[in-house]
Amino acid sequence: MTNFFQNKKILITGGNGFLGSQIRERLLPRSGAIVTPHRSEVDFTRQAATEKYLAEQKFDIIIHCAAFYGGMAIHEKFPGNIYYENLMMSTNLIEAARVNKVAKFVIIGSDCAYPGYLNKDILVEEDLWTGPPHETALDYGIVKRILSVQSWAYKKQYGFHSIFLIPTNMYGPGDNFDFGSSHVVGALIRRFVEAKMDKMPFVEVWGTGAPTRNFLYVEDAANGIVLATEKYDDGAPMNLTTTNGCSVRELAEMIREVVVYQGEITWNTSKPDGQLKKILDVTKMKTKLGWEPRQTLRDGLQKTVTWYLAHKIEADRKKKVLYDQTLGNNSGVV
Repeated sequence: MTNFFQNKKILITGGNGFLGSQIRERLLPRSGAIVTPHRSEVDFTRQAATEKYLAEQKFDIIIHCAAFYGGMAIHEKFPGNIYYENLMMSTNLIEAARVNKVAKFVIIGSDCAYPGYLNKDILVEEDLWTGPPHETALDYGIVKRILSVQSWAYKKQYGFHSIFLIPTNMYGPGDNFDFGSSHVVGALIRRFVEAKMDKMPFVEVWGTGAPTRNFLYVEDAANGIVLATEKYDDGAPMNLTTTNGCSVRELAEMIREVVVYQGEITWNTSKPDGQLKKILDVTKMKTKLGWEPRQTLRDGLQKTVTWYLAHKIEADRKKKVLYDQTLGNNSGVV
């Protein structure tokens, strides 16, 4: 632990959300002040409000986690909101940070920005512009690419200090388990838990199970972001994830084992798979940070299932697609 964050005032957008709250917890004992505003205090999608807020607050560091997105069902329902809200909020924040001389701006990207149809087993940072994002996440992925350009352009013209981190599919305690908006891990955990409770003979999973992904435990993600905020100064994108990935089929089987569900898994192949291959290279992360995630997938799933069982009633009530629980309070769902 160093004194890098000492006496620094830090804005964490999305600081009340899944990832942001983990980052906040790690920085609270180390920094001068942590600010995690709600939308009732400032709407970052409005340029004038954003500029006024940053001019008044005088932040040293901004870690931009807030985002409006979710699983494939959310992209089907709200592509316009996903594009507009994320684009305006992020570009406004970066511009206001430049004007107000914020010392470091951390952009939390997404693996959705990577090409969706590139037939490569492992994607490196240089692949980012070699093809369009997958159609199932085009709205969100293209915005994240735009932010990487803004980061580059502002550094070139203004000397603006920003970094662009690309975490992968996050999961863990406090995740979203709502069927209408959750990502694959949260949705599968809830399906298997409820199938076991209701003694159902099978669990239906969308697609073929063939897509491959990295799955990143949220506490590891927060640790990596905090470390990169301190130590990574290159403006080029950097992946932040686990060394190994797995298929959705392997993930489903592992969750079944962790839940101790005895029924079968059926695959609804009439439903979309999404991008088939999305495993990210971690060479730069290991070289630049000397770090890698500690949590194994099985242990992380066990902790997540344990948390979900202990908080099921509360967790099932949360529908994070609602504005008053996502961008509605700048808490984000990242």
